[in-house]
Amino acid sequence: MTWPWARLRGPRLVRRFLPVVAAGLVGLSAAASGQTGPAGSALLAPPSLPPVMPGGASLPGLPPGTQQDVLQRLLDGGATRGPPSGLPRAAPVFPAPGYAAQALPAPSVPEEPLSAAEAFFAARLDGAPLRQFGYETFRGGGGAPAQGFGALPEDYVLGPDDELIVAFRGRARQTLTLRVGRDGNLLLPDLAPIPAAGRSLKDLRAHLEGLATRDLGGSEVFVSIGQVRQMSIFVAGEVLRPGFQPPNALSTLLDALSAAGGVRKTGSLRAIRIEGPRGRRVVDLYAVIADAPGEANLGLREGDRIIVPPVGGTVAVAGDVARPGIYELPARMAAAPLGDLLALAGGTIRQGGNRLLVQQGDGAGRRSFAELAPTSAVRRGDAVLVQPGADVVANAVRLAGHVAIPVTRAATGGRQSQTLRGLISDRRLLRNDPYVRLGVIWRADARTGQRGFLAFDLGRVLEGRANMPLREGDEVIVFARSDIVFLTSPAVQRALRGEAPAAVPNAPPAVDCPALTALALASRASPQRYAHVKGAGFPEIGNAACPQVYLDYPDLPAFLLDQSVVLTGEVRAPGLFPITDDTGLDTVIAAAAGLSDAADLRVVEFAREPPDTGGAIPLARTRLDLGSRNFAAIRLSPRDTIRIPRGFGDRDTGPVILVGEFLRPGTYDIRRGERLSEVIARAGGLTPHAYPYGAVFTRISVRERQQEGFARTARELETSLIQVASGQAVAGSRASGVDLGAAISAGRELANSLREARAAGRMVVEANPVILAARPELDVLLEPGDIIAVPKRPNEVTVVGSVLNAGSLQFRSGWRAADYVRASGGTQRFADPSRAFIVLPNGQSTSAGLGAWQQGGPPVPPGSLVVVPQDPSPYETWGFVRDLTQVLGQVSVSAAALAVIAREAGQ
Repeated sequence: MTWPWARLRGPRLVRRFLPVVAAGLVGLSAAASGQTGPAGSALLAPPSLPPVMPGGASLPGLPPGTQQDVLQRLLDGGATRGPPSGLPRAAPVFPAPGYAAQALPAPSVPEEPLSAAEAFFAARLDGAPLRQFGYETFRGGGGAPAQGFGALPEDYVLGPDDELIVAFRGRARQTLTLRVGRDGNLLLPDLAPIPAAGRSLKDLRAHLEGLATRDLGGSEVFVSIGQVRQMSIFVAGEVLRPGFQPPNALSTLLDALSAAGGVRKTGSLRAIRIEGPRGRRVVDLYAVIADAPGEANLGLREGDRIIVPPVGGTVAVAGDVARPGIYELPARMAAAPLGDLLALAGGTIRQGGNRLLVQQGDGAGRRSFAELAPTSAVRRGDAVLVQPGADVVANAVRLAGHVAIPVTRAATGGRQSQTLRGLISDRRLLRNDPYVRLGVIWRADARTGQRGFLAFDLGRVLEGRANMPLREGDEVIVFARSDIVFLTSPAVQRALRGEAPAAVPNAPPAVDCPALTALALASRASPQRYAHVKGAGFPEIGNAACPQVYLDYPDLPAFLLDQSVVLTGEVRAPGLFPITDDTGLDTVIAAAAGLSDAADLRVVEFAREPPDTGGAIPLARTRLDLGSRNFAAIRLSPRDTIRIPRGFGDRDTGPVILVGEFLRPGTYDIRRGERLSEVIARAGGLTPHAYPYGAVFTRISVRERQQEGFARTARELETSLIQVASGQAVAGSRASGVDLGAAISAGRELANSLREARAAGRMVVEANPVILAARPELDVLLEPGDIIAVPKRPNEVTVVGSVLNAGSLQFRSGWRAADYVRASGGTQRFADPSRAFIVLPNGQSTSAGLGAWQQGGPPVPPGSLVVVPQDPSPYETWGFVRDLTQVLGQVSVSAAALAVIAREAGQ
């Protein structure tokens, strides 16, 4: 017949796709005939088969889109990973004998449903379901009969249709290809028929050699097998495809079962019967696939019948074995030794210390548990669970904390016990920057098992000057310096005050530390327990994350604080330092990175709580003279406090800044008690253009007080607003036709402006060196952070407020405030000249003298500010307006000072 796909262009494509499509048709034919697998699903072709035929032909039962998808994948040279959309996942197809199975890509194996035995034991054992052992041997099997490799054995029994190659060498030279006839004879030229069927290859070869020697003198004969015969074997029982199978004469029982699709999980692997002309025998496949005791004769003869009976009794083995699974008991046996069953499971994983627990069914069907001995027997339906007798760690010590990797060692090795020095024998086990003054052993009490901490000096252990034997179960903990610094963090300080971590606002990272909760509870229970730490006065700066070691051992911070000494003052890294008893002060100072250069060692303060002898715990405070630097002689104990004071120095703690008209302006450090005239002299004095009367002197402490005054005035102003609003609400109407709401809004804006205003911190000083020399009482003492700005001599006077043309006017010698106001166009309609004032260049204020009974005020020096306020009489009923003039004056002074500083700094 002509195949429809044979019209593909080129013989290469035909050769490529013909085997694949043929196999696909075999699978589709099986599906159309309704043949099903063990789960009842139709046997379809593997997902990688091309369902579309060239020229538009298609395979039946597949949508056109699916056909194109699969064909395109095949043309791209890759197998599909699974069934395309619309194509159900199928069971594997076993091709007909002679089919080249290697042309098919391996189909994906679906997850098999649980068999009855597997479901039975899954309900009795926790964990993943166990699988029946041995049935995966036939998975993916089936195909062409075994062809055999290498030379045939000498005991191969010949039969009809075996092909022999007989070669004569010598006087007669010829090679004959002969076939054993149906009558069992082998016909050779010039020789009588030779009986061959039923004889072994070795026997036939010897017979032919004898004939050649007798009838063909001088010739030798060589015999080999050209092609073995096909047999017909009937396979029945619990196999996937029962029926006749055509294996060759070299095939074994495994080949026949594989050609029949394999044994179902409902079939036996230990009682397979083979019946034939030679009689009947039972084969136990466990002797082949599980190395069970016994020998299995797997050979087949023409006319043999293979019968796979139902599976016999099964037993499950789970837990700590090499090969957990469900195993079949030997044929016709309801029980088997436990040792044999464990051997089938590959033996136990651990050599000893196993606990063998079996779950059995009693006469009423109830499940019961029992302990088994290694010599016990198990019955069908038993589920054996192999567990450790005591799953605990024994004879081990551990190194943890600030280490490169946690280390576990044997507590005892032979007769020698593990020690600290032996455990930390290599410095490289520790990570960089460890805290060497203290390590901790987390040890369990031998009687109660309750664990506690035991301190040791890690530095001495590393130096080889100390050692300690370890016990079984000890955990040696090493700390990083950052772990110790965390003890002075704000989170720990709050816990020492008894504050729970959950109460910390904004939830810093440290609140996730369970050690803080334990520390807060301990501090509440005994407020005086950590008195030496609470009085250290560590600043609450920043929040650090909880170190991992405190997450692993939450009780450690409380223990470390009990073991700590407090070292403050003139050291480079003050803080808490956990130590062991009788530790030298020199090692603690080294842990604090050494002393600072300003340390005064003659009056070192040392405080200690003596042992409680009479119910009270007095605090002994001593002053030590350590000028000899013999720090090692001072032996410390936990809870000691050492304060190293700063030596008295003439240099102050910060500089002052000179800007403006100095010969050498800049930043100058000062000594204690240095005055303004001395710093001016150090700067070379003033330039000829300097205007010392307008010097601006600002100080940090003055700025803070002025800022507080602005805030206080804003609060008082708002209080006055509330009082005015309340009074008008009682009156029930507006006062004198004035818009009270607008006035209150203006007052609120003024209060907000006062809060936002930044005080200059200006202080009125005398900066003229000549005057300072004549009047030393005016020479101010300097403080760190002072700023002195001396401007050039100005040539203007500024007029602001209720005048017609506010601005700056050229200075005129002898002019008074009235002259400058007049030059600015005079006062406005609602001005109040009687309250006008002058802000002098040095920051002082004085009356301008613009009232009707005043004489125009004093002469105005250059650089002054003339302020003409608005008449407040229309608002006298509003108590909050009365003090605005004073407030405006303060703001004006601050603005003038800031302007001078900014101008001088810019130059």
